[in-house]
Amino acid sequence: MDQIDLFTLQQTYNQQRIMLCFNGPLTRSLIEEIGNALRNYMEREHATPSSAMDVFGAYIELTQNIRHYAASKGWHDSEASATVVIARDAEGRYLVSAGNVVSAEDGQALVERIGALAALDKTQLKARYKEQLRKPRDPDSGSGAGLGLIDLARKATAPLICSLKTLDDGRGFFSLRVVM
Repeated sequence: MDQIDLFTLQQTYNQQRIMLCFNGPLTRSLIEEIGNALRNYMEREHATPSSAMDVFGAYIELTQNIRHYAASKGWHDSEASATVVIARDAEGRYLVSAGNVVSAEDGQALVERIGALAALDKTQLKARYKEQLRKPRDPDSGSGAGLGLIDLARKATAPLICSLKTLDDGRGFFSLRVVM
């Protein structure tokens, strides 16, 4: 393996204002440890408590969704890996991004769902959230009530942005960015 150019990597991270980056399999304990590191970092940056909670909440929602998805597919660690990046943009907003391998069908459904959420304004998102709260939950679905993405869209300061890149094996790499 070639030597990794850490200086260039550091320069890239600094230019893109990346505060935290992780690439690999997500375990419950690892999600917790990275979450603790994120909280500590935001405290040192003197982030407002509401900003810190929003960023932490987005991080937890995205990473737990990835972990639960991989478990629902019965995937091993190598297939269940994720890339998570927390950064700041030029305006000082926090960017919480996460990506993972998904089935092509699931990825396309997510792209459509997020596209629909991105087209809604705050009032419409609030109504969608309340509507979803009232829906009966399917106990056999194995997933949550479907509120997580809607809540992320409600708390975000810009529309959710996602992408789906087709992989050679027919699956896709799904990425989602939340601006807080």
